Amino acid sequence: MSEANSLNEVMDMIESLYTTVSEAWGVPLGNDKCIIEREAVLNILNDIKAALPVELSEAKRLVSARDEFIGNAKREAESIRKNAEDSARSMLEKQEIVRVAKAQSAEMVANAEYKSKELRRVANEYVDDILRRTEETVAEALKKVNQSRVSFRNLAATPDVPAEDNAEAIAEENAPDAEEIPEAYED
Repeated sequence: MSEANSLNEVMDMIESLYTTVSEAWGVPLGNDKCIIEREAVLNILNDIKAALPVELSEAKRLVSARDEFIGNAKREAESIRKNAEDSARSMLEKQEIVRVAKAQSAEMVANAEYKSKELRRVANEYVDDILRRTEETVAEALKKVNQSRVSFRNLAATPDVPAEDNAEAIAEENAPDAEEIPEAYED
């Protein structure tokens, strides 16, 4: 017997019982009391009693199914919440890793730029020092060459020109002009 038919039968029996009581003959001088056919009412009540356990067990089964459904829904909701928390935590950790990586990258770039500037400064100082020493060495060599030429000319000097005058003329002749001397390299 289906649930709907069983429930309808119980409702029909209750309606029949109601009709039996409401149509019963009243007792003289007792408006609240009536006379009913005992056997008919007992039969209806027995039928209701017989049908109710089926209805009650069905209701219990429905309540149990409902409780199980609610339990499953709560577990699923808890699982979804936990997964969302785990996902959010993971995303935060990834963001932290990216933030740290960016900070380290910026620090490495700044260090590289500083070292590059420092290397340029040191290289410029080194090149300037080498050029200065080279200039001093060349100037010293030029001075020695000029002195050697003066000495050589003095030895080969003509007898009518005094040696001191001849040496001064050669030195002036070989001295570089101020425009020809390069200025020291400056950064």
